[in-house]
Amino acid sequence: MTKESLRIVYMGTPDFAVESLRALVEGGYNVVAVVTMPDKPMGRHGSVLQPSPVKQYAVEHGLKVMQPEKLKDPAFIEELRSLKADLQVVVAFRMLPEVVWSMPKFGTINAHASLLPKYRGAAPINWAIINGETETGVTTFLLKHEIDTGDIIDQVRIPIAESDNVEIIHDKLMMLSGQLVTKTVDSIINGTFKTTPQDSITEVKPTPAPKIFRDTCRIDWNQPSKKIYDFIRGLSPYPAAWTTLAGKAVKIYQSNLSKPNSQSKPAIPGTIISDGKSYLRVQTADGSLDILTLQLEGKKKMPVADLLRGMQLPENALFC
Repeated sequence: MTKESLRIVYMGTPDFAVESLRALVEGGYNVVAVVTMPDKPMGRHGSVLQPSPVKQYAVEHGLKVMQPEKLKDPAFIEELRSLKADLQVVVAFRMLPEVVWSMPKFGTINAHASLLPKYRGAAPINWAIINGETETGVTTFLLKHEIDTGDIIDQVRIPIAESDNVEIIHDKLMMLSGQLVTKTVDSIINGTFKTTPQDSITEVKPTPAPKIFRDTCRIDWNQPSKKIYDFIRGLSPYPAAWTTLAGKAVKIYQSNLSKPNSQSKPAIPGTIISDGKSYLRVQTADGSLDILTLQLEGKKKMPVADLLRGMQLPENALFC
């Protein structure tokens, strides 16, 4: 079998999934169809339909596009079966029913943005940074019933620098995902791929990476400085960590660990310390953080110095 004869159906939706599709298409692999989410209503009244990034790429390259509302829809299942795919490749898509992932003779492979079994779930990049990990990566594995638990085929690792945020790691893993997907497909074509059951990896504890909601993103200033620092960069630039000031939401995109607090009686966590001109420091459980970039409710994102030039902080200001 060759890459030209192996029939691949690709499934994905966001920007992260475009790079792997591009790697397959530009690498000369036989992508017979692309499955992605239905177009999303946009605009004030939802009157404009916005195609997913994966659909946009697929249409530009003349690929067949399928957008089922329900993955168990008999009409979709029949159309998918008619494609006679040898392999399905999934990157950043929905959970598939067994009737879909078990259909091709080589099964369905998924590229997941973590070093499985660590960070199984919808937000692996965010949680790796929030938890202060120093490395992450991409894993390809065979799909099975339980989410992100299938046998591992291959992995690639990268370090997480202490200054990295989600955007930086997302973009690095996006590029690595394309490389690893084509490498994995080649190993399937050549018959050289091997799999490792995740439950045989005893030295690594499975870690959840659940979907992130707005309440997940609220900063708890009673936490240690390093934990809050990692929390902020683990949600930056999207969806962004937030707190409140005088009852209004404030998103915080960038911070720095401050020098150790020399005060004999530290202030209440969340207390704002500022010269009103150039810096804004916030008390934490064990020290303080310097806030560098933030966004007040109804305002644009800006550096702290720009904010302080345009507003007077109330006395005894407190983030909470």
